[in-house]
Amino acid sequence: MRTIRIEGNTHGLRTQPLRRLEKLANRRTPADSIISPEFARALTETSRELERQVGVLIDRRGETRKLIVGDAKALFLPDLREYRQSRDRLCGLRLVHTHLNGEPLTDDDLTDLAVLRLDLIAAVGTLEDGLPGAVHVAHLLPNNDAGQPWELLKYRTVHELPSDFPEMIGALEEEFARLRKPRAVGDTRERGILVHVSQDRLVDAEDSILELKDLARAAGIDCVHEIIQRREIDPKYVMGKGKLQTAVIKAMQLGAEALVFDQNLTPAQVNALSEFTDLKILDRTQVILDIFAQRAQTREGKIQVELAQLRYMLPRLGSKQTALAYSRLTGGIGGRGPGETKLEIDRRRAQERAAMLEREVTKLGERRKLRRNVRIEKRIPTVAIVGYTNAGKSTLLNNLTKSSVTAEDMLFATLNPVSRRLRFPEDREVIITDTVGFIRKLPKELMAAFRTTLEELDDADLLLHVVDASTDGFEERKAAVESVLDELGLSQTSRLLVLNKADLCNLDELTGLAQQTGGVPISALDRSSFDVLMHAIVVALWERANVRQERTETALANLLAD
Repeated sequence: MRTIRIEGNTHGLRTQPLRRLEKLANRRTPADSIISPEFARALTETSRELERQVGVLIDRRGETRKLIVGDAKALFLPDLREYRQSRDRLCGLRLVHTHLNGEPLTDDDLTDLAVLRLDLIAAVGTLEDGLPGAVHVAHLLPNNDAGQPWELLKYRTVHELPSDFPEMIGALEEEFARLRKPRAVGDTRERGILVHVSQDRLVDAEDSILELKDLARAAGIDCVHEIIQRREIDPKYVMGKGKLQTAVIKAMQLGAEALVFDQNLTPAQVNALSEFTDLKILDRTQVILDIFAQRAQTREGKIQVELAQLRYMLPRLGSKQTALAYSRLTGGIGGRGPGETKLEIDRRRAQERAAMLEREVTKLGERRKLRRNVRIEKRIPTVAIVGYTNAGKSTLLNNLTKSSVTAEDMLFATLNPVSRRLRFPEDREVIITDTVGFIRKLPKELMAAFRTTLEELDDADLLLHVVDASTDGFEERKAAVESVLDELGLSQTSRLLVLNKADLCNLDELTGLAQQTGGVPISALDRSSFDVLMHAIVVALWERANVRQERTETALANLLAD
């Protein structure tokens, strides 16, 4: 006979009650019923004797898998990861437990139902004489128009419980599968639910989560649902616990594997969320790093991305370890002390790898600096194209210089800086460089890792700030780029605002925007719209420089005359 280990609050129990619990743990219930009346009575009598909640986890064959003892008000479930076979199916266990005061299912009960994906949860009321009273039952619901996460049922006695449990669960799982969005043939993308939590205006929150959706799409995530909660960020779960519970249920209803947060999560928040649910937890920085890892083509780009990933992962290494985190691996004969933990080894190796990559990045930066010095010695002006990601920078470079740099309607399509020559009349030429795009909440790890790339901007004589004039978030994106440029110490470098995608704008609105900002309207796809831009570059690089030089020479002559 199988021996089921009794778990939970067994402290202070004597031998005789423990033996009764052991007998209870080895009982079965018919597979077609939630729990038999005889089993329910044994459960409530034991619970009343102990004055503690008692619960059993029963599989679909009617066998008891675990028996848990709680206190008078609650029951704390053990780890059930061994039963979680699929995120889009129920776990195959039902929880039947007692309530000493005949109360309905609590919030904790419903949280367990959602997070553990239980087949069903039932609370059997325990009368004063130990007999079973009313039974409260709940099970999850598939995706529905009313947005109901579960169905609550009440039966006056255990004898009223339905006797078609397998058919009910089978039909429920079929309905889950039927209402879930089907995958296209060959579609291996992870499905994710996007989450934004802040006290921002609703329009700003919607704009931010729309950008996160574009980032997720670029990273290869299929966004199946979006959640916006306007509240102060919770230091533990980021969002409210009830909203998190809803997100977990929605993930099961839609077959999602990940929760993608529009915030940068702390290691403590990642740990708390990972303990609450087995869904993959991603934040904004991870999504951006993943995009960079996919797009990096050159050796320099790959090194910079790996360095950024290591810097991000170092403070979070502890959250990746479970049973191995504290296992001793390197102690023994010839060693001093107990040795290093797996976590310590991982952290040390990551630090050594990061230091090596840091040296490589520095060397690459020195080589890039030499190339820049050659251009400076030849006195060739340098123009750097900067702007928000997907504003059309690479397309502009291609059509200005007849190049074929990768340009797609996708965030961060181009990572590595590309320099080309651009010729002007009167035997003038410039070096024009396309740089990596900026974005709101740009990860500091990326800023640090890509510092040698961004140093290209230091020696630029002119910055072409390309903005998408057709987007609703024009001002916010323009301000985000300007903020990054100021952080890089480029506030004094000459800038020329380029209003791209003019072909998608209303003519009157575009004219007003150009007058208001002093920007040059163009369409990067239409070379015929570049005349004004080319003239503006000439004015900024040569005519203004000549005026400044004349003023300097005049001031010097006046000084000498005095």
